[in-house]
Amino acid sequence: MTDVTELTDAGPNDSGLEDTVALLQAMIREACVNDGSIESGQEVRNVNVLQRFLSEAVGSGRLETHVFESAPGRSSLIARVRGTDPSAPALGLVGHLDVVPVNPDGWNRNPFGGELIDGEVWGRGAVDMLYLTAAFACVTRDLALADEPPRGDLVLLAVADEEAGSEHGIHWLLREHPDAVRVTEAISESGGMRMGRHVAIEVAEKGSAGRRLVVHGTPGHASIPYGAAGAATRMGEVLQRLSSVTPIAQLGPLWSAFVAARIDDPDLAERMLDPVRLDAVLPKLGGIAGYAHAISRITISPTILRSGHTHNVIPSRGELDLDIRTLPGTTDDEVDELLRAMLGDLADTVEIEHLRGWPATASPADTGLFEAISRAVTEVSGEPVVPIMAAGGSDNRVLRGLGIPAYGFGLLGPEWSYERYREGVHGNNERIDLGSIGLTLAALRRIVADRVL
Repeated sequence: MTDVTELTDAGPNDSGLEDTVALLQAMIREACVNDGSIESGQEVRNVNVLQRFLSEAVGSGRLETHVFESAPGRSSLIARVRGTDPSAPALGLVGHLDVVPVNPDGWNRNPFGGELIDGEVWGRGAVDMLYLTAAFACVTRDLALADEPPRGDLVLLAVADEEAGSEHGIHWLLREHPDAVRVTEAISESGGMRMGRHVAIEVAEKGSAGRRLVVHGTPGHASIPYGAAGAATRMGEVLQRLSSVTPIAQLGPLWSAFVAARIDDPDLAERMLDPVRLDAVLPKLGGIAGYAHAISRITISPTILRSGHTHNVIPSRGELDLDIRTLPGTTDDEVDELLRAMLGDLADTVEIEHLRGWPATASPADTGLFEAISRAVTEVSGEPVVPIMAAGGSDNRVLRGLGIPAYGFGLLGPEWSYERYREGVHGNNERIDLGSIGLTLAALRRIVADRVL
């Protein structure tokens, strides 16, 4: 058994680091690739890895585990250390088990080898987010093996399908097994990168409002194009309209904190705080420009174009799918109105269909959990935190939709700028250094001690 004070005082070089790294390597090697199809993912393989890792804690009688399967092979594991005080927080550690597809030709190492090379673990999912899932499991196991039970519950939620929208993961779990999921607060991914000398902690995420634009034309033989009004040509006109208009900047409550943390030049910072002048200075921001652009407005990205079935027929129908990311408070009607305004006189000829989406979400930065995260990160790193909005999405949004405060956590090394983090997530040669894993583990143990001990 481990004394609870050892959990509080553990540093980045404690024995748990070796276990966390070994667990991370094992999960990478299972290659739970989620391409969006129901038969992909097969997260049951990583569930089996976790069950072996947690077996001693389960055998002690202090860790309850349940495996739930939403579809064949699409398994999630929930492991709970029960506390002694029902009024204490129930802290959820939410880590997903699936990873995105990979093109091995772009890698210098085997993307599913989990190799440890020069102090870095290589492999798809190393950053997004298997290193965190491994750290969550390690701390859960250690708490279960401690001499005394905690005051509050600690719940490991190792879930499927995050990379494809979570329908077979946390959405399904909350719908089918809400009692097993029960937490009052949670931490997950999308934090820990550096914004200047600050450590970013995610408190909000943009929403998604996918749309399909449909246009119609007159079919005909492609050998006689004169006067034809084919759908493919009209789709080109629609694309041109969308690319020629940029949605206006709308600077939310987290914007000024981001600017203060990341921008050292006072003149540049002043212009960034003005929504009218912001776009003119984006080219001066270097690698952070994409993030600044994304979190300051609604973004519209054409992603899939379909028109025609054979090369010698002028098509009568064309479809354009749009990935649209929204700011807090944006409604579906406002998205449709924006699209019609951008299309101008083409709007009446274009049908707008709604694809899957969800609203932007946010958690307050004055909760006991956020304060615990801030203290832990500063104690371990010596740096302050800055609350940020994520341009993408995570399972945090699902919990926030139920009123549960949820935050993106991590503590990466000083060299991990936001730009480096984004390059690693879904990119080639994804890898994470042992120092960052150790920092994260040390901060995580402090958070757990603060909230449930």
